[in-house]
Amino acid sequence: MARTVTAGPGPARRAGRALASGVGRSAGAVRRRIRRTTHAGGAGESGLAKLIELHAVNSAGDMMITVALASTVFFSVPSGEARNRVGLYLLITMAPFALLAPVVGPILDRLQHGRRAAMAMSMMARAVLAWTMAGMVAHAGLGLYPAALGSLVGSKAYGVVRSAVVPRLLPDRTTLVKANSRVTLSGLLATAVAAPVGAVLHTIGPQWPLYGAFAIFMCGAVLSMALPSKVDSTRGERRARLSADEEASAEPSGIPGRRPGLLGVGSSVLHALQGNCGLRSLSGFLTMFLAFMLREHPVGGLSPELSLGVAAVAAGAGNALGTALGAWLKARGPEVIITTALVCALGTASVAASLFGLFTVAAVTAVAGIAQALAKLSLDALIQRDVPEEVRTSAFARSETVLQLSWVVGGGIGIVLPLNGSLGMAVAACLVLTAFSVSVRGLLGAARHGSSAKARVA
Repeated sequence: MARTVTAGPGPARRAGRALASGVGRSAGAVRRRIRRTTHAGGAGESGLAKLIELHAVNSAGDMMITVALASTVFFSVPSGEARNRVGLYLLITMAPFALLAPVVGPILDRLQHGRRAAMAMSMMARAVLAWTMAGMVAHAGLGLYPAALGSLVGSKAYGVVRSAVVPRLLPDRTTLVKANSRVTLSGLLATAVAAPVGAVLHTIGPQWPLYGAFAIFMCGAVLSMALPSKVDSTRGERRARLSADEEASAEPSGIPGRRPGLLGVGSSVLHALQGNCGLRSLSGFLTMFLAFMLREHPVGGLSPELSLGVAAVAAGAGNALGTALGAWLKARGPEVIITTALVCALGTASVAASLFGLFTVAAVTAVAGIAQALAKLSLDALIQRDVPEEVRTSAFARSETVLQLSWVVGGGIGIVLPLNGSLGMAVAACLVLTAFSVSVRGLLGAARHGSSAKARVA
């Protein structure tokens, strides 16, 4: 009896085993719940679930890099020096990116037979660059910026290919917009999880979020190659251009013809893209301007960190809410939704210009997030409705490039603007007003003439 008691596990060992068993069961339950969510609606059978999970991994890795660079370029130095650093960051990374971005789409168009490989290469390139930046981030030397540029281009390349892949994995009875909203929402949720994890890793050392990004991107490379083989199919596809028509060229039948361009398939797509450009430039402007404004002049009696936290949480919550609404909302007028988003963003920014404070800052960032998400999903619906299937995937790639450039323009304005809250919100309102002026008439006209077309944001 004594031998049996002595040989048995002690209380500490039993407690450890029970804890490990409980953690294992909880982790297994979480994995099963995530799998049920990503595989719902036929996404498991079509292969969309794998893309949803891949995009979550991609977003988590990008957030780790963002945390590492933000803590080094922005938070670790005085405000004046931080502005110079971020300005230098924009000059060295965003300016070349603005020149490279229009080239990314055409290059990837020529890699249609290797989309899985292109996504895996994007992941592996960013993994290598994250590891490289880990050795530079503590000193924030000039070598950090070219590596950050490479990571930015790699992220854009992934986004372009992902946009082209979604239609190939579309489940039956699921619209392209709903599928895109599910993919986007998975990225937002992964970002929300990765941000605090990156912050915890940063407390160990500034390089540790980048090591985390390295591990995440390597996993992403494996997941990229696990996508269904039909991702690499180009059956029935042709390339689209940002012009009314392409030059006459030989069709597969051998008869010369004109291929439809992204802007030649209907004015609604052009005006929707213009409206989205205004909202995307608003997002870039608010990101850069409020980052410096609230650090130098916090609002509501809060500390700079809390002021920035309020704006960041409001923007993230707005983006998530807009994406969720896009997946749930049943509407027949994407043009009307974009117009409404522009009006709401314009009104909120105008109020914030005259009543600048904590509440209006939170309101304008939240509304900007909702408006940008809904407008983007509505643009997707219009491309799905008006762009011929044979050029639709390429059209998504071109529109994504234009929207990214709009963010760069807005962010650049936010960097150079004086740190005055009312002035900044007035400039934000002007950005939206410009887009509203050039797009709303065409949007409403297209909505009236195409009211019989079936376009659903659901």
